[in-house]
Amino acid sequence: MSTQAPDSDRLDTAPARAVTIAPATAHVDPARWPDVARVPDTSAARATIARLVVRRALAALPLRVAYGSGAPAGGSGPLLTLRDPEAFFRRIGADGLIGFGESYMAGEWHTDDLVGVLTVLAANVADLVPRSLQRLRGAWARRHPAADRNTLDGAKDNIHRHYDLSNDLFALFLDETMTYSSAIFDRPRHDWTTLADAQHRKIDRLLDLAGVTEGTRLLEIGTGWGELALRAAERGATVLTVTLSREQRLLAMRRIERAGYADRVTVELRDYREVRGTFDAVVSVEMIEAVGEEYWPVYFDALDRLTAPGGRVAIQAITMPHDRMVATRNTYTWIHKYIFPGGILPSVEAIGRLTAHTRLRISGDQGFGTHYARTLALWRERFTSRAAEVAALGFDGTFRRMWEFYLAYSEAGFAAGYLDVRQILFTKTDATAGGTR
Repeated sequence: MSTQAPDSDRLDTAPARAVTIAPATAHVDPARWPDVARVPDTSAARATIARLVVRRALAALPLRVAYGSGAPAGGSGPLLTLRDPEAFFRRIGADGLIGFGESYMAGEWHTDDLVGVLTVLAANVADLVPRSLQRLRGAWARRHPAADRNTLDGAKDNIHRHYDLSNDLFALFLDETMTYSSAIFDRPRHDWTTLADAQHRKIDRLLDLAGVTEGTRLLEIGTGWGELALRAAERGATVLTVTLSREQRLLAMRRIERAGYADRVTVELRDYREVRGTFDAVVSVEMIEAVGEEYWPVYFDALDRLTAPGGRVAIQAITMPHDRMVATRNTYTWIHKYIFPGGILPSVEAIGRLTAHTRLRISGDQGFGTHYARTLALWRERFTSRAAEVAALGFDGTFRRMWEFYLAYSEAGFAAGYLDVRQILFTKTDATAGGTR
């Protein structure tokens, strides 16, 4: 699997045609994917309960379901085909939704409308498992591994496992801005050719919220591949941007130098907890999701400490409903295991409670979750259409199905309204809720 930086930061921006990645039923490398290659040993009781619960849940949804070679059951909706029902139920009996995702990676179930199936599931997620069984979540749900905690060393490892996969990989499905967060579109109809402008619209709106202009001392927490820092430098700001991804830092520095802003932008390989100084404005795009609930107070204390009196903080954050956050906060999921170790999505309510003990006050909050669904759809279409190029980088069929599932899973969450993305503005006051600091 390649982790090298691309030879160039120029991207092929030709429109992509969406295709479905072929099922990875032929071969799953047991050394690379041990938990996908083997069906877990599940007790007969757990497999039976899983079969009963899942069949009942699927029957109540607007889906058509085919078990093995049988005819589809259900009257309408996208078709979900269980190619190996017994393996599917055993995986869910052993690992719940982790097993559901691993079963897709193994090619044990398939659909021609992956987003459609996952959107139905996301829209009904609170009712898929009977309430009586939901109370037993603690008895069967996995807990987060201790190694995934976002300590200073753990956070580096967690970021490395996702963002250092390969700059070339991300360049295959992102637009030329190399922006890996939700865009904001200005019209209902959109396609690949409008994505870069929509990403700039998102960045510019965040910079406007933060009041970034000529002479602003700006801190960015989470560099990405440098596009926000570039846009801020174009406004005349002096930027310190920090990241834990070596690969992202290399390409961001190259792009900044080529744009002629190396004198205005400093890119450091540094944890936000290690940054010192004060700044007129702080911005952070979809980074709080990687902080971990244990460290949310530390994160907001750092924002408070690093912002000059009267300064502004503008963040873009993926959020989820508070009741779902509370119900799932300790559950180890497929996304944790394979995509974002150590992460958790906050709720707006949780953010409000955390900042109440700082000098930061929410003064603006705008959600645009449907725009993320559109953004993800364009990324997914691009990714699946370039499967051969992904394979040429050394990523096998199981990886490609994993990422197809991840992108579709995320798109479905926003399309169903289960997830939202928000730009939140904080202004710094002179006192906390409990008094002066």
